[in-house]
Amino acid sequence: MPESLILNNRYRVEELQAEGGMATVYRAIDLMLERPVAIKVLRKDLSSDPEFRERFRQEAKAAANLSHPNIVTVHDFGLDSDQLFIVMEYVPGTDLKSILKNRRHLPIDEALTLITQACSGIGYAHRAGIVHCDIKPQNMLVTPDQHLKVVDFGIARALASIPADEKSEVVWGSPQYFSPEQASGNPPSPASDVYSLGVVLFEMATGQLPFNGATPEELARQHQEMPPPSPSRLNPGISPELEQIILKVLSKEPSARYRTADQMGRVLLTLLEQSGISMGQSADQLADEPASQHFKPVEMLPLQQYPISEGLRKPAASYDPAAVPPVHETGSPAPAQSQGRQPAAGGFVLGIDWTTWILVLVTLVALGGLIPFWLWVYAVLNPPM
Repeated sequence: MPESLILNNRYRVEELQAEGGMATVYRAIDLMLERPVAIKVLRKDLSSDPEFRERFRQEAKAAANLSHPNIVTVHDFGLDSDQLFIVMEYVPGTDLKSILKNRRHLPIDEALTLITQACSGIGYAHRAGIVHCDIKPQNMLVTPDQHLKVVDFGIARALASIPADEKSEVVWGSPQYFSPEQASGNPPSPASDVYSLGVVLFEMATGQLPFNGATPEELARQHQEMPPPSPSRLNPGISPELEQIILKVLSKEPSARYRTADQMGRVLLTLLEQSGISMGQSADQLADEPASQHFKPVEMLPLQQYPISEGLRKPAASYDPAAVPPVHETGSPAPAQSQGRQPAAGGFVLGIDWTTWILVLVTLVALGGLIPFWLWVYAVLNPPM
């Protein structure tokens, strides 16, 4: 697509930013609102394919229904010269994968600051009934002031549309980061995104992926069958508590992980508070600050697609999630409730849900108060002879 082209008489294309397997991203100017935008254009040879057109439309629809500081905002969707395009907010910065390539791994406080923002954005999508299904550092944009935004809902799934007995013969996603259930063709869930967030956190904290294979099939088998290496052996700066959390979210069974990204984020925030690590700025503070205008090109990698062999459908047998020490979580709505609490000697306390216990106590008292009433009713209906 030539530069200075104007799409739909409104968006002036100015500069190529990135090229991927399905689409190309350009920086452009919205002539009506006079602001920079990013435009994702579906490749011309795919624009005539009904399946890819529908997938592209679903991406725009899924992302447009989400409004959160840690998710890239979709402004518009259109067709010009037989090419579909999505207009998104322009995010100055670079993708997390490029940062990791340059720096190998991040300090623990910086890694937790970024992953909690990702958990916040993905957790919001989970509450809206959407599973991202393709979480990886390439799909996380980081501004110079450390504000993270999640992008690319191209293969996102609506929870309401996923049959419980779904079995797919073809896997869409990134083999380095997808969950064991996705690798085997089983239906994804919010816990699948939690697993992928765990892989990203493992990579940020240790400088390497938990699994490496020469082929997508080999990677899928490792996700299903092999236990991840100890993060603290790769980086002694990782605390036992953080290692427990990482191993928990990398459990092979979805039920052994946190159910949603929100739960994972709350546990990590509580860990930050209790270990005395300073985040510097919260995700909410970062979201309110203006981003720098210095932009680095975003690297986009194409999705992987491959058939599932019968050998990959075996249930994992060489890994026992129970062997991973549990990390106790609470149902508290915000980490602020745990402020001022100190961990017990030799233990890691993530707080108590006092609201629930008070409600249980009130219920027991109320039920106990009804006993004299029912005794009186019984005495009235059954007078002594």
